[in-house]
This record gives sequence, C-alpha cells and structure tokens, in this order.
Amino acid sequence: MEIDIGETHVRVKSDLKNHDLTDYILSVRTELKQYIVHNQDFLLSMHPIENNDDDLPVIVQKMYESSYLADVGPMACVAGTISELSLNHLICTGSTNSIVENGGDIALINDHKILCGIYSNNPVLGNNIAFEIKKRRKPLGICTSSGKIGHSISLGMADSVTVLSRSPSIADGLATRIANDVDGDSSEDKVSNALETADMYNEFYEGVLIISGDNVATIGRLPKIVETSKFEFNKI
Repeated sequence: MEIDIGETHVRVKSDLKNHDLTDYILSVRTELKQYIVHNQDFLLSMHPIENNDDDLPVIVQKMYESSYLADVGPMACVAGTISELSLNHLICTGSTNSIVENGGDIALINDHKILCGIYSNNPVLGNNIAFEIKKRRKPLGICTSSGKIGHSISLGMADSVTVLSRSPSIADGLATRIANDVDGDSSEDKVSNALETADMYNEFYEGVLIISGDNVATIGRLPKIVETSKFEFNKI
C-alpha cells in the first residue's frame, strides 16, 4: 500500500486490512503544517530549538524531543517521526506485523524473520546486503542518511549511515547527525570521524552502520548482515 500526501510518501505492509492510516497521516501532517505557519524557525533551523510549550501536537513534541537528543534541527526528524507515529497507530489498532517506510526511514514490528535491504550504492558492496531482523515484540526504527543519495540535507559524504533505534524519530535525527561528520581527507578518516560522533550518542540507539568508499564500520549491536540478491529499493 502506498500513501502519498504532499511531501510524504509512505509505503506500508501490514497484517491489518482496515487501519485508516491515510486519514491518520493526513491529520498529523495537518497539525504539523499549522504549527509551522506560526513557527518558521521550526521549519528552517538546523539546530535544536528551545521549547517551553507543553500543549503541542504529538508530532511536534516528538520532533522537538528527538532533535534535542540528536543535536539537529526538528525537520531532520520529520520522516522518522511520521513513520513512528504511523506504526504506533497500527499497533494500537491491533497489528503485530507491520512495516512503515517513509522516504527511506522505516518503523517496523515483526512477528517473523524479515530482511531489510541496505541501499548505499557503494561501489564495493553494491546493494546486495541486508539486515536479518528476527521476530520482535517491540518496535524498531531503521533510518538512513546519505551525502550522495536522496533529497535530504547532509553535510557529510557518506554512502550511507544507518541507525537502528527503538525510536524511529530519534534514529532519523541521529542518522543525519552522524552522517554530517562523515568528512575527512580519506575514506578511512571519514568513517573514523563518524564513529567518534556516533559514540557520543550510544545511549539512544541499538547500533549504527557507516559505509563510505572502501571503509565500513559498525558500533553497538546490529542484526546479522547477510548477502542477498540485488533488491528493488522502491519495494517493501
């Protein structure tokens, strides 16, 4: 199932047939857009913004919290936040097996083993590897940032930085933050700098995979990485 609303392009695979997810995403997007009209800094800032208002829409509050933890602007967390809230909606509706993908940022809960492809376009690895995700009772976020692929702003030159966290919203912000520091004179320097940054935030994620040129690095605990046939990145 695909849901396209404005800038939001969501793909969903779920054990539920009737979930009203389109209406739910429309409602949270409306709340976000209405908030931005009167708070342009929320839209434009590349750094966390101080907020003392407790009476906020859930999506706005979640983006404030995640951007603060990841040291990025609130909009760096928007795709992961929409994925997270969408998955929560499905779980509250009774789902035990759902995958929500929004611009490459994934929120999932799975009652059986699944593969999640790692799309980096790396000249060495290609697109022939995947995470093998075991059955989980709790949600998982898998979010990726790249300095070479996609439309999101990244200040680094990573092929890909993928963060796994129980919160897709936080994973989205951290993927941006870590990818920003994939910078240096060599591929090895880029990965080393990104690892140092990733280590600063290790309490907020399960694991991080960094791919840049000839170098690959991991930190934390990641699912098993397996070789796969080349996958189609536009399918789940």
